[in-house]
Amino acid sequence: MTKTCILIGAPIDTGQKRAGCLMGPAAYRVAGLAQAIADTGNRAEDWGDLALPALGDATCPNPAVHSLAETVGWTAALADAALRAMGRGFPIFLGGDHSLSLGSVAGVAAHAQAAGRPLFVLWLDAHSDYHTPLTTASGNLHGTPVAYIAGEPGFDAFPPFPAPVAPERICLYGIRSVDGPEHAGLLKTDATICDMRVLDERGIVAPLREFLDKVRAENGLLHVSLDVDFLDPGIAPAVGTTVPGGITFREAHLVMELLHESGLVTSLDLVELNPFLDERGRTAKLMVDLVGSLMGRKVFDRPTRSFG
Repeated sequence: MTKTCILIGAPIDTGQKRAGCLMGPAAYRVAGLAQAIADTGNRAEDWGDLALPALGDATCPNPAVHSLAETVGWTAALADAALRAMGRGFPIFLGGDHSLSLGSVAGVAAHAQAAGRPLFVLWLDAHSDYHTPLTTASGNLHGTPVAYIAGEPGFDAFPPFPAPVAPERICLYGIRSVDGPEHAGLLKTDATICDMRVLDERGIVAPLREFLDKVRAENGLLHVSLDVDFLDPGIAPAVGTTVPGGITFREAHLVMELLHESGLVTSLDLVELNPFLDERGRTAKLMVDLVGSLMGRKVFDRPTRSFG
């Protein structure tokens, strides 16, 4: 079925401390994201970049937390845009750091609640992002979205999350860097945790299909959040939080093709691309290629080309 993909840029740098992610939306456009979508027979509608609204007061007992007011502002702007876009098509949120998902998933969750359908979240990331503003030692709020989505306490400065997603409807896939407080929090949940040990032992396909079967059985909506550091830094260097031992080129395309074949994905984040750290656009082009696979392009359709 043909999709109308709605591109929403979120030039967010404030969820972490390494400048450059705000250039991500432009890099995806230059790398040909709209054309890659069109090449699969789908439509791309670009809504441009969101702007940070006027900031209110925001405080947190944890002195390490920085840029709280800005992150709350982006969350509200993205939640509104996501809710509008879900009623029009298939939103693709172009980041920006992963604090983007505080807002994108909130808006998607509001849409799912109004539609009377459960929301599932597939988190493709090296990190679990299960800190709260109270537990983060770095103060980087890009490490908190999954806890917010799951309804954990500590987010008093943020808008209440609409219809928190039950942890058993969240799958953390490809993770390989988890801090102590995150680990302790996750152990109390029923989240599906497919870390690299699980994927090494069981393979890429079986754990993903099991999660997709759960989405299908409950007639759920599926939000996919794709962080650049899900990929091995050898193929995707343009990220400030590289973790060795990530997903390979072939594995990443297989994941995207399986997601396409499932027909279950209803929204997508593309986050943590830092073009300042890239090599001639290599990472941006790979991420665009992965979106092509998610939209229906097959590996055997791909011409040979250089990174030049």
